Amino acid sequence: MTGLRDAARALDALRRGWPVRILSAEGAIAVLAIETADDGRLATFDPDGRADVLLSSGRAATLKLANQRDAATPGTAVRIERAPWLDLPAAVALADPALDLATPLKGPFRAIATSAPDAAAAALRLARLAGLLPAFFVLDDGAGEVEVSAEAIAGQDAPARLVVAARARLPVEVSERSEIVAFRNADDAAEHVALIIGEPDGTPPLVRLHSECLTGDVLGSLKCDCGPQLHAALHEIADSRWGILLYLRQEGRGIGLVNKLRAYALQDQGYDTVDANVRLGFDVDARDFGVAARMLQLLGQDRVRLLTNNPAKVAGLEAAGVAVVERVAHAMEANPHNRAYLDTKRDRTGHQL
Repeated sequence: MTGLRDAARALDALRRGWPVRILSAEGAIAVLAIETADDGRLATFDPDGRADVLLSSGRAATLKLANQRDAATPGTAVRIERAPWLDLPAAVALADPALDLATPLKGPFRAIATSAPDAAAAALRLARLAGLLPAFFVLDDGAGEVEVSAEAIAGQDAPARLVVAARARLPVEVSERSEIVAFRNADDAAEHVALIIGEPDGTPPLVRLHSECLTGDVLGSLKCDCGPQLHAALHEIADSRWGILLYLRQEGRGIGLVNKLRAYALQDQGYDTVDANVRLGFDVDARDFGVAARMLQLLGQDRVRLLTNNPAKVAGLEAAGVAVVERVAHAMEANPHNRAYLDTKRDRTGHQL
């Protein structure tokens, strides 16, 4: 439990602009998130001005830095050697792709070996969990407000620790015979929800995995198909024998609301949804569908009919022990604002549209 507490404290520290010390078998590093740093915090963390910069491989590749080393593997970190001109504003320009057009000429910079790759990769994961850009000032064996192991960060939101927190009857527009079930993970603040529509009868339920989308689900955004998918899924489940809608707190394919809006801004500059995520420094899809599998297992369901066009959801459930006995297509009509988005899903992420 100590490691889990340390990871929770590390997330809080990162969001507050405090340095975090990360331990691994290879050694220790201390990191200060560039997004939440200021001149005072940076001076306290690095009074000698020797801290390097740590970026994700995707962001480094965008800046043409990852090709200097063979560290461009997705999920790994690339370390940029500190140069005299690499102050906080220059580091912010490296970290934030929204500034690429304003500061197109960066460097020259040099990628160097990362002393503790596991700790560096854990730092990137910690940033994503905190909803921050994956970019840091880094010191070998430096000090932090919190000390945490790379292993504890890896287990921070482990699906196995998800439990049922509450359940109640909830009549909804598509069916008065519905029950809502809330799930909570003690390791993070996310609360996932299942809506059970109809009466379980022993047959595999029709299941929809729906990742939270504030802009689409609540505000009616036309940039994606999330809102229409949600409402169509509710109607399809209600028209079937019975089923379950899983509402997963995985905004922006797992990168969080703020970073998703940053991706939207990049899309306005002409990048598609895949390239926008990579330019931000994230994986194309950072979601863990093991969470959905755990929710279904807690509801007593290990065989489902899955309402999806995304093969990754099928693979994710089956890898976690839930059999998908049938994939049911779930496609929405395009509009002028999301046509390119849907084309990208089909052509670059394998959606079966």
